[in-house]
Amino acid sequence: PYGLAPPGQAAADWATAQWFNSPAPVTLKDLRGRVVVLHAFQMLCPGCVQHGLPQASRIHATFPAQDVAVIGLHTVFEHHAAMTPVSLEAFLHEYRIAFPVGVDLPSRTPADPVPHTMRAYALRGTPSLVLIDRQGFLRRHSFGADDDLAVGAAIAILAAES
Repeated sequence: PYGLAPPGQAAADWATAQWFNSPAPVTLKDLRGRVVVLHAFQMLCPGCVQHGLPQASRIHATFPAQDVAVIGLHTVFEHHAAMTPVSLEAFLHEYRIAFPVGVDLPSRTPADPVPHTMRAYALRGTPSLVLIDRQGFLRRHSFGADDDLAVGAAIAILAAES
């Protein structure tokens, strides 16, 4: 229902270079027992700014933190010089992004600019939304704009699972 896959594949740990809006790095292990909404974005991505980040902020404001954790992943695969941590910090402040945001660990291979977590999750681009259930299994993986009602229903179903 609502685009949810049955439990099966465990979510990969994310590899990050830096965190914002969190006093310490956030790990999947830290979030076990909660539904995790992972929103992958780039600050220069129009779809992320217009749809993905506002949706993630609404999810963060709507669902109780003890049940649902919203995590941003700034995953830069283009325009590297413009999307530095200094720029990201200002962006997060200006757009009032309150949930934790990790900076995806950049690739060290010039021929392959795809960052580590983006590759581990086989993300096709940004914005991307990944839902991880309370046990740490991938349950939804989507690229592009997702309907708020469908995403909210999927999160509610996962939150209701024991």
